[in-house]
Amino acid sequence: MKVNLEGRVALVTGAARGLGQAIADAFAANGARAVYADVDFETAQLAAQRSPGSLALRMDVTRNAEVEAGIDEVLQAFGRLDILVNNAGVNTLHHRVNIDQFPIEEWDRIVRVDLTGLFQVSRAGAKPMLRQKSGRIINIASIVGLVPLRLQSPFVAAKAGVVNLTKSMALELGPQGVLVNCIAPGSILTEGTKKLFYGSDGKFSDRVQAMLAHVPLGRPGTPEEIAHAALFLAAPESSYFNGAILTVDGGWTAGYAREF
Repeated sequence: MKVNLEGRVALVTGAARGLGQAIADAFAANGARAVYADVDFETAQLAAQRSPGSLALRMDVTRNAEVEAGIDEVLQAFGRLDILVNNAGVNTLHHRVNIDQFPIEEWDRIVRVDLTGLFQVSRAGAKPMLRQKSGRIINIASIVGLVPLRLQSPFVAAKAGVVNLTKSMALELGPQGVLVNCIAPGSILTEGTKKLFYGSDGKFSDRVQAMLAHVPLGRPGTPEEIAHAALFLAAPESSYFNGAILTVDGGWTAGYAREF
């Protein structure tokens, strides 16, 4: 997919690997100055090196001072911020249990990154966009924010929060030229999902076929397919999208894909 992002500056959080790296790579390939932000700075540097003119940035989205400093560094380097992709997020590898058994510390960790962190980066990133009277904010949620799954209550709650926070931000910022939209991926083939499902030694590899039975396309998505969705929302032509939730899930949430 090709769009014209020449002259645009795009900051992607959680860009050291997985979906974030694919999105930042796609922006860079389409002319943007991509900023690969991640708490894992060394890996972000390696990712950014493949895209000339890009910048690697250490950013822990749970630390507001670090977020503010990171936005300032982008502005010092490029003078503007046009696109922000809030991709940084975590889930749990070890605790897939009912809410009565879910550790409060794990709840705090997930919500702090997936929802509060997104709020903090959006809050800081929106300021230069409002001064410019233009910008795009793209939040990465999940289909579990639309159709909850069992045994991961904090992730479900955080991603549902992202969905409605996106709509709230769209109401507030859209009239001032900053368009805010959301992508809700289904199951995507990343290093994280390999550890959970798709790797031969994945923690829940025995459940893969049952899970994919709910997906009409019968396979997980790829990071590049999510990157194409982000490119679409970032494209100059997508100028009337505001508050949209773009579901990219192979049809998982379209309805029952199994006979019953």
